[in-house]
Amino acid sequence: MTDAALHPRPAAAAPAALGADGQPVDWLRVFLGFGGMVVGQFMAMLDIQIVASSLTQIQSGIGATADEISWVQTIYLLAEVVIMPLTAYLTKMWGTRSFYVVAVVGFIVTSAAVGLSTSVSAMIFFRALQGLFAGAMIPPVFATAMTVFPPERRVTANVVVGLIVTLSSTIGPTLGGHLTELLSWRWLFFINIPVGMLVIFLVGRYANFDKGDPSLSKGIDWWGLGLMAVALLSLQYVLEEGASENWFEEPAILWLSVLATVTGVVFVWRQLSYWQPIVSLKPFRDMNFTLGIVMTFVTGVSLFGGTFLMPIFLGQVRGYSSAEVGNVMLVTGLTMFLSAPIAGRVVRYVDPRIAMVGGFALAGWGIQIGVRVTDDWGFWEFFVLQVARGLGTMVAMIAAQQMSVASLPVTMMKDASGLINLTRNVAGAIGLAVLTTILSHQTAVHYMDLVSAASTANPTSAAMMDAMRSMMSAGGSADPEGMAMKAMGGMMHRQASVLAFGDAFAALAMGCWIACGLALFVRPVKEGPAGGPPRPAGAH
Repeated sequence: MTDAALHPRPAAAAPAALGADGQPVDWLRVFLGFGGMVVGQFMAMLDIQIVASSLTQIQSGIGATADEISWVQTIYLLAEVVIMPLTAYLTKMWGTRSFYVVAVVGFIVTSAAVGLSTSVSAMIFFRALQGLFAGAMIPPVFATAMTVFPPERRVTANVVVGLIVTLSSTIGPTLGGHLTELLSWRWLFFINIPVGMLVIFLVGRYANFDKGDPSLSKGIDWWGLGLMAVALLSLQYVLEEGASENWFEEPAILWLSVLATVTGVVFVWRQLSYWQPIVSLKPFRDMNFTLGIVMTFVTGVSLFGGTFLMPIFLGQVRGYSSAEVGNVMLVTGLTMFLSAPIAGRVVRYVDPRIAMVGGFALAGWGIQIGVRVTDDWGFWEFFVLQVARGLGTMVAMIAAQQMSVASLPVTMMKDASGLINLTRNVAGAIGLAVLTTILSHQTAVHYMDLVSAASTANPTSAAMMDAMRSMMSAGGSADPEGMAMKAMGGMMHRQASVLAFGDAFAALAMGCWIACGLALFVRPVKEGPAGGPPRPAGAH
């Protein structure tokens, strides 16, 4: 921590003792610098979802096919996951302020380039670069929250970070839809320019939190970097495209899965054996961090999975418009926003294990309500589900993040932050892939069951067919039998789809209940001596 940002006079204290050394801290500068980074993180995460509701307009604007336009989202996510684990190494080498400013400048330039694109190839290229810079802007915020602020302020900073994660994924599609309607789809990217300029000013002027170590530029593990890039790119592609390609029935998906597994294993071996690993795996030696990663994975699946299921149900089954879907989904965002201060207080004053168990249990109970979903569910039927899921996920996420790093030394915070953010993103991708597969498979299963049950020997189905046949005949249909069969098939497919959504909600709820049990194995952490790192309870 440099004195220019935090102390009016020289201090010999290490960053770990910030705010506990008896010297006054210029909190205004700290808040302005950290606030700039938070805005940058929100902007980077918002760009994942803000495009979702405007893909049709973008497709027509650049003359892309349906397959090509999907890459506007996919390539952004692929680039993000590659850079996230590297942020710890790069911020150590260049310093947080310099690294963040460079990332924001790159994000602004590539955002403008994406907005000016006139062809799909140019847009995909610049979108990949934009995702690379966006991924670099996310992990440093959590690392800064854990290293700059003293222990008594870290929960509050963590609440802010958690709020950004949840709000960006919740309001992104709604905001994007309105922005496209008022201006044009190009402003989805141009809007980043003025916001990015503000971030550059705040971070460049006030975020002088640490100094880089240029010596780290010598001995960079290029082999490790290559292995990691291949493993993560292959994995993310498999998760993004696997469901639509029937998974391992497609040779490309099968071989990319093998490639991801082999390069992933070799990468882990390389990082454990190389003298200067590009991604430190030391945080995994701490049991709390390892359990916290598992629970962060579950909260990532719950957050992104719930946000994925409900819009599809409302759009496909209920036929809601984008605006109507946004109005329903706004309940989750508002719940998380309003409950953030409550969640922070719960995590601060209650045993983190109780907070995690309570949060996961509430989220699991709320999501489990969706198991009983029917084809007439709307705003009020989903209301309790969204409130419970939003509040539970917020409490569980903040508690899990806090507990994950509670017993880690400050020197590992940057490494831990990169791993936590990577886990959340990969969890979202895995969650969407699993849920998409469940919907597809279970819809087919339930449809066959309904077809088997709706035989001519079934009095109920026979009476329904007779009624439809009479209705079609009365309406002047040339083929009342065929039209009645078609209508009956449509009704059964709709009902099968609804039952599949219930199965998907059940799978999400099961994940929350498993995490609820794992939370009981976390070791409570007590603060160490003044200025010292925390230590596990019972340590001597």
